[in-house]
Amino acid sequence: MPLPQRLRDLSTARSPRRALTLALAAGAAAVTVLVGAGAAQAASPAYVALGDSYSSGVGTRTYINDGTSCDRSLYAYPELVAGRIGDTLTFDACSGATTSDVLNNQLSHLNSGTSLVTISIGGNDAGFTDVITKCALPWPYNCTSDINNAISFIQNTLPGRLDNVYNAIHSRASNAQVVVVGYPRLFNGQTCNALARISSTEEGQLNNAADVLAGVTAARAKAHGFGFVDPRTAFSTHEICSSSEWLNGLSDPVSESYHPNRSGHVGYADLVTPVVS
Repeated sequence: MPLPQRLRDLSTARSPRRALTLALAAGAAAVTVLVGAGAAQAASPAYVALGDSYSSGVGTRTYINDGTSCDRSLYAYPELVAGRIGDTLTFDACSGATTSDVLNNQLSHLNSGTSLVTISIGGNDAGFTDVITKCALPWPYNCTSDINNAISFIQNTLPGRLDNVYNAIHSRASNAQVVVVGYPRLFNGQTCNALARISSTEEGQLNNAADVLAGVTAARAKAHGFGFVDPRTAFSTHEICSSSEWLNGLSDPVSESYHPNRSGHVGYADLVTPVVS
């Protein structure tokens, strides 16, 4: 930053002592500005949270009024992680997002100064919301074929879509640590809500689909040099119908169903924080 003329043109100062005093003051001010800027930058790295409803915070029942329909919550794990590690969060995750939505709508804040990116994506591409809805249809409907179709999509089509997203993230935020966050198994084999007609067999098949999704997502993340947070073990005693649920079962409103509740997002934050600290 150019110094004021009266400080730069020391040769015209009436007193050598005054000139020296002014020069020292100017130097100290410049050092203070530079150090202060560096400290501020170090204290507030740029964290961008991308992804779908599992990142935006659907299931916590309290959402930020930001003029969008993205259902972002202060109780979502990106908010919790940012508070724990002292990062400045740009919250771009949005309910209902697919890989195409991430590519088209969520990457504008990524740049060379981005230090951390987290993302959960892929579940909507595989149509899990529709699959679970069909699984809950009254007897005699059976959703096994729907689950198998989703698994086939995950194995054969989703890898390429994930690669497109991960390549775009790396291209825009080449200096960032990128952590891909997975999905938990939802069920423990019990039925505790008569309105959600999902048999224990179908619950097992849905859990198997979650395992397939985790395997594919972890493999693509690793191929791009990204970290992967797998929540399945941590959630294994907190599924729907457990005594300590981290996931909502069939809920009112329905949009809250089959998503992590506030305790679930704390669980997620407990998994993500050590990886990014």
